[in-house]
Amino acid sequence: MPPVYTVAGSSTSRGLPDWLSQKQKAKKDPEYANRVELLQDFEFEEASQCVRISEDGEWVMSTGTYKPQIHTHYLPNLALSWARHTNTLNRTFLFLSSDYSKSVHLQEDRSIEFHTPGGCHDSLRIPRYGRDLAYDRGSTELLVPAVGVNGNGMGEVFRINLEQGRFMNAFEVDVGGDDLNSIGGGALQGGIGAGSVNTAAVAEGSHNLFAFGTSLGTVEYWDTRSRAKVATLAMPSEYEGRPEVTALDFHRSGISTAVGTSSGLVYLYDLRSPLPTLKKDQGYGYPIIYLEYLTPSSTTRASVSEPKIASADRRILKLWDERDGTPWTSVEPEVDINCVTWCKDSGMFLTANEGRNQHSFFVPQLGPAPKWCSFLDNVVEEMADDPNDPQAFSRSKVGEVYDNYKFLTSSQLRMLNLDHLVGKTNLLRPYMHGFFVAQGLYEEARLIANPSSWEEERAKRIQDKIEKERESRIRGQKKITAKVNRKMVERVLEREEKNERRRAQRVLAQGGDEAAVTEAAEPVEKGLLADSRFAKLFQDEDFAVDETSREFQQLNPSTKVAPASNLDREKGLTAVEEEAIDEVPGSSDEDGTDEEEASGRYRTTDRISTADYKRRHTKNQKKRDQVRMQVSSSGKNNNVRTHQDRSFGSRADNMQPVQRTTRGNRLSGAAGDKVITFEPSTKKKSRAPERPSRSDPKQDRRSASGNTFRRM
Repeated sequence: MPPVYTVAGSSTSRGLPDWLSQKQKAKKDPEYANRVELLQDFEFEEASQCVRISEDGEWVMSTGTYKPQIHTHYLPNLALSWARHTNTLNRTFLFLSSDYSKSVHLQEDRSIEFHTPGGCHDSLRIPRYGRDLAYDRGSTELLVPAVGVNGNGMGEVFRINLEQGRFMNAFEVDVGGDDLNSIGGGALQGGIGAGSVNTAAVAEGSHNLFAFGTSLGTVEYWDTRSRAKVATLAMPSEYEGRPEVTALDFHRSGISTAVGTSSGLVYLYDLRSPLPTLKKDQGYGYPIIYLEYLTPSSTTRASVSEPKIASADRRILKLWDERDGTPWTSVEPEVDINCVTWCKDSGMFLTANEGRNQHSFFVPQLGPAPKWCSFLDNVVEEMADDPNDPQAFSRSKVGEVYDNYKFLTSSQLRMLNLDHLVGKTNLLRPYMHGFFVAQGLYEEARLIANPSSWEEERAKRIQDKIEKERESRIRGQKKITAKVNRKMVERVLEREEKNERRRAQRVLAQGGDEAAVTEAAEPVEKGLLADSRFAKLFQDEDFAVDETSREFQQLNPSTKVAPASNLDREKGLTAVEEEAIDEVPGSSDEDGTDEEEASGRYRTTDRISTADYKRRHTKNQKKRDQVRMQVSSSGKNNNVRTHQDRSFGSRADNMQPVQRTTRGNRLSGAAGDKVITFEPSTKKKSRAPERPSRSDPKQDRRSASGNTFRRM
């Protein structure tokens, strides 16, 4: 089921007092702090009754209470343009022009008001209470279905000719007569159970038939040319009788009609047959208040192969397949729905409901966001979590958003001869300065446009396989799996190693194990190499950075670029090469004598025939080239070499722990082998120090020498 996003509107009807400040509202209500305002002041004090979008798609008008008022929003500015109060509650209204400049409103007190930008232009009253409004553009007639019957016992649909400014003869519709057994029976308005014409629909753009749904459970079709009834369609009877017809809509072709009933059922009819082609249950048993064929203005493959219908009662808004009634998606707000309108050629729905805030719902798979809020496409991509949505961005599966699509610019489309498909199929999705093309279509078009691309692809795969085998070898340095931007990977790894060393030093400075446990408990941020969002930066050749280019040198003047011939130095020796080096005579790790080093009798001129070994010193050569410090014995027999004539490193390896001796013991041997120990002596009664004689002036002086052994 495609995801639906509540772009605006709270989930409950509870509102905070207006006298609270913004900070107090945000503090007392977390829902208010996390709100999203798509349109400025898209709300009413108590509830909203009806909402409509103008034909040009730039104005939204809505009515609500309390006090009864009209709000008009200018969509390009996402702001409230003006608000106007009325005398009575509004039941429904219609736009008479392509913008907001002309609108007609049906009020609850049997009055009809005509509004212009300057205010209420005119108003009139109809004999009985109206239930709905419909407008015939061809004859400029306003149709008002009403409740009750006339003197002939027939229900009426009042006709008001706006060009002539007068009432025309009403359409008489059979509604079952008056309710004579209740209060008001036989009067002008009729009894409580009097019949009524509940709704009306006009088949614009086709045969221009009128359809009127009645409380008797029938639909009457009238022809505007003959002004006579041409057919009557009766709803199927149920166990409680025939339900009332509460919603109607014509398909753009004029062949099929959708009928909603008071029992929560939707029937689809073909005008050539009296039997319904499909029956759909809304599920809650409430009367259907909204019914519309979601037909875009331009025919696409998706609209033809998967036609959708939207139906709503006061509890839920459902979108389902026109062919078999399969549920597609649904929206169920916390408050009751009073009216629904669809933004043409988009996935946006606006609702009027019993809550304070009006709702805005966005279905990305139904269509793009309207042009006045096109930024929603990018916002929804970050919010989406459905992997089946091609326009979604899934955090759980990063990088798989557009795996089945290829982004192409307009020039690339022309090169592949695909520019004629723009606007005709959903395989091309417009995005920024280009289009997302289905991967299968792109592959076929590329093979047709460039037949030799298969050979190029084969050569590329062979090269990738060779590179993969090279990387599988065990090398002395840390393995780098990146195919491109290897220098960047090395810099990142070096920086991570430095951070790791700093972290280890910090752990040791803080106390060892306890600090290590605390350090491990802290979350470690993923590096650039571990982030799957940047995986293609090191695998795809399209993201390769040319460090020898002029642009790179201008942006990074301090970066030292190595010549191309030195790139091989980045790789270490393989295990086979190191083993071959160890087999060379004279490459043993044992330290030879000075005479052996001087004579060089174990040296050889044999070399491993690898470019890497020729450019590098071996491990043993480095050891021989290093300067070592040795200690010579200061004993009498200097000509005899002892174990002391070795380096400090070798002597430290064989050093034995020093045994504590008494103060009088001394170790004999060469100079420098003395051991000095300090032992605390028992505390004795101190005697008065003898006053030194002044005969020796040196005793009164402090020695300026820092050598302790001179004063022993």
